[in-house]
Amino acid sequence: MTAGKEKSELRKLPMMPIRDMVIFPYMMTPFVVGRESSVRALEEALNGDRKIFLATQHDASIDEPKAKDIYQVGSICNIVQSVKAPDGNIKVLVEGVERAKTVDVSDRDGFFVATVRTGKSQFEMSPAAEQLMQRVTSLFEQYVKLQQSLNYETIIATVRMDEPAKLSDVIAANLQIGIEEKQELLAIFDPAARLARVADVLDVEIEKLDLDRNIQSRVKRQMERAQKEYYLNEKIKAIQKELGRGEKSEFDELRKKIEAAGMPKDVLDKAVQELKKLEAMPPMSAESTVSRNYIDWLLAVPWKKRSKETRSIDFAEKVLNSDHYGLEKIKERILEFLAVRQLVKNPKGSILCFVGPPGVGKTSLGMSIAKATGRKFVRLSLGGVRDEAEIRGHRRTYIGAMPGQIIQHMKRAGTKNPVFLLDEVDKISSDFRGDPASALLEVLDPEQNVTFQDHYLDVDYDLSQVLFVATANVLHTIPPALQDRMEVLRLQGYTEQEKLEIAKQYLVKKQREQTGLSDKNVAFKDDAILEIIRSYTREAGVRNLEREIGNVCRKVARKVVKAGAKHKEELTAANVGEFLGVAKFRDSEAHEKSEIGLVTGLAWTEVGGSILTTEVQVLDGKGKLTITGQLGDVMQESAQAALAYIRSKAQSLGLTREFYRAMDLHLHVPEGAIPKDGPSAGITMATALASALAKIPVRRDVAMTGEITLRGKVLPIGGLKEKLLAALRAGIFEAILPKGNEKDLAELPENIKNSMKLHFVDSMDEVLALALETPLPGPKPETEVMGVVPPPAEITGNLPARQ
Repeated sequence: MTAGKEKSELRKLPMMPIRDMVIFPYMMTPFVVGRESSVRALEEALNGDRKIFLATQHDASIDEPKAKDIYQVGSICNIVQSVKAPDGNIKVLVEGVERAKTVDVSDRDGFFVATVRTGKSQFEMSPAAEQLMQRVTSLFEQYVKLQQSLNYETIIATVRMDEPAKLSDVIAANLQIGIEEKQELLAIFDPAARLARVADVLDVEIEKLDLDRNIQSRVKRQMERAQKEYYLNEKIKAIQKELGRGEKSEFDELRKKIEAAGMPKDVLDKAVQELKKLEAMPPMSAESTVSRNYIDWLLAVPWKKRSKETRSIDFAEKVLNSDHYGLEKIKERILEFLAVRQLVKNPKGSILCFVGPPGVGKTSLGMSIAKATGRKFVRLSLGGVRDEAEIRGHRRTYIGAMPGQIIQHMKRAGTKNPVFLLDEVDKISSDFRGDPASALLEVLDPEQNVTFQDHYLDVDYDLSQVLFVATANVLHTIPPALQDRMEVLRLQGYTEQEKLEIAKQYLVKKQREQTGLSDKNVAFKDDAILEIIRSYTREAGVRNLEREIGNVCRKVARKVVKAGAKHKEELTAANVGEFLGVAKFRDSEAHEKSEIGLVTGLAWTEVGGSILTTEVQVLDGKGKLTITGQLGDVMQESAQAALAYIRSKAQSLGLTREFYRAMDLHLHVPEGAIPKDGPSAGITMATALASALAKIPVRRDVAMTGEITLRGKVLPIGGLKEKLLAALRAGIFEAILPKGNEKDLAELPENIKNSMKLHFVDSMDEVLALALETPLPGPKPETEVMGVVPPPAEITGNLPARQ
C-alpha cells in the first residue's frame, strides 16, 4: 500500500462528548442523549446540515466534562434518526462519516462548538496491501468464530470489501476491546498503519480467546465428570435406599463395629476420625478405597477377644506326652510356664526358642503348646525373609500397602493371646530393603511389644499376651541382640531307642492312616524299624524315618489293592530290602582294621552328629604340610597347632628334632565336597600325625573329639550328645572326650552311658596312650639318622578291642 498526499480541511461543528463508546467511520450506532449540553448540541445539528462531531470522554463518570476531559480525535457523524422520549431523553441513531481532530473547542449557549481538521490519505493498492487485507480478513474470521458474542454470518458479510480504510474501521468497530485501545485505533489517520495495527490487535485477541476456550473446555469436562459422578452416586443411593441398604446405614454399621471392637481410646479416636473422612469422600474415589481398607483392618485385628486358657497342668502334661516322646526338659519348661500363669494374673509373655537339628519336632511342639493351653495357633515362616516391611508392613501412602505379617497373623488368629510360632528364625537375611531381624527385636521384647507399631496401622498394638515360640537349627546365624530376647531350649538328636519308640507310637500309626491301611494290613516288627533306622536313614530327627515308613506303607497299599482287603504284610529285618531296596548306609562305618595314620573323629552338624575320618600320609619332601578336604580356617589352624605339638614331642615319638626337614606330611579329611570347620578335631588330627610319624596303628574301635592347644592340653567341645549318637550309629562303643565335658554326663541318655565306654582326658599324652595300639617308642639317641625310625612289626588282620 502506497500512501499519497493527505488532504485536509477545517470545519466548525456542534460537539457532543460521549461516554463508554468510540464511534468509527462507517459505523451505525444508537445511543440516548440526556445531558442538557448534549441535547442543545444535537438540536443545533438537527437545525443545520444534521452533522455533529462526537468524541469520547476520558472519564465516563464526569457529568459536565470540560474540553480537556475529551479526546481530541473523534468522528464526524450524520444524524440518521432522533426520537424524543416522554422522559425528555432523545434516542439517536448516528452514522460515522470520517475521523477528525479538534483544533479549537468553544462554549456557545451551553454546548460545545468544535473547529476540527479532517484528513484523508491518498494511497494506491499494491500486492503488499492486498496480502495485508487478506491476512486481516482471515484473522478477523478466526476472531469472530472464537468470540461467541458476535454473529459470524452477519459480521463476515460486512467486512467483504476492497477498501483498506473502510475494512480497518469496520473491523475495529466490532472488536471486543477496551475504550483506550479503540481510541488508539481511531487516532491513526493513515489507513496502512491502521490496518497493520488492527492485525496486531487481532493476533493478541485470538491468542487470548484460544486460551480462554481451552480453559473453558477443561473446566467443562471436569464439571461434566463431576456431574456424571454425582448423578451416578445419587442413583446408587436411591437404589440402595429402595433395597433398604442406604449409605447412612452402612456408615452407621461401621460406627457400631468400631465402638464394639474394644479398641484403646487413641485407636478408637483415629478410627472415628477416619470414618468421618470416609463419609466426606466420593464412594468411587481412590482415597475412599484406601480409607475403607484401613478401617476394615482396624476392625479385623483382635483388640479384646481372648482365648479361654486351659491352665490345668495335668491336662497339659497329658497332651504333651501324647504328642511327643522324650523332650523332658522342654515339657518341664512348658509346665512351669503354666504353673506361673495360675499364680500370676497378668504375667508377661514368654519368648521361647527351640534350637535343634531338623526333624526333632520343634514346629509340632509349638502346636502341642497351643493345644495344651487352649490357645489359637498361628505359624509364620521366616526362612528367606529379607524385607523389613514383611514384619512391620508398608505405610498407607504406597499403592497396595498392607500390614506386616505379624498383624496379618494376629487377624488370622482372631484372638490377642495366641501361640505365635516364628519358624526358621535363624534363616532370616537382610538386604537394601532393611533387616527383618532388627524389626523382630521389638516384637520379641516383653518390655516393648506392649506398644508394637505396624507401619500400616500406625497405632500401638499390644503383643504382650502372645506366647511367642521361635525355632532354629543353629544359633550362630541369629543376631546376639535377638538371641538375648529369647529363652533358648535345645532339642538334641534322638537316640536309636528313642527313634524306635517314636516310630512305634506315632509314625507307623500316622502313615497307616494316610495310606488307608490298618494294623490288619501291615505290621512292623521292632527289628524292621531298627533296620530302617540303621540302614536307610542318617539323621538326628525322624523326618526321613517317617518318609521311609510311608514308602513301605504305599507299597503294601498297592499289594492290598491287588490281593484284596484281607492281605497282610509283616515287616521284619530280613524283608525290609524287598520294600525299600538296597540299604543306603552300611551298618557300621567303623574301619575294618586298625591302620597307621587313620583316626575316627566325631563332628557336629546342623542335622546331628557324624563321624569324621582323618588320614595322614608321610612322604619324602622338605617339611611341607598339605591339608585337603575343604577344611575351614579354624580347622586348618587346629591342624597347624597339632603339628606344632607333635614337633615339640618329637623325641617321645622316636624322632629327632629336625625330622620334618626330610619329609612332607599330607593331612586329608574324606568327603572333600562337604565343607568342614571347627576346633573339635584337634586331638583327632594330632593322633593321626603321631600315628603316621611313629608308624603305630590307631585303634579302630575308638572315636575321639576335643580341641588341642600348643602344649597338648585338651579343651572341652559342644554337641556331645549328637557326637556320641553318631559313634553309636557307626558301631563304635568307646570314645575319648575332654575332661571339661564330664559335667555333661548328667544330660546324656541312659542308653548312651550304658552302651559306651567314655574316657575323659586332660592332655594329649593320655589320648595317645588310649588311642594307639602300642605305646610310643620313647626318646631315641641323637645319632640316629634324621627322621628315620625302624618300622614296627607289620600288623595284619583285625585287632581285638583293648580291654
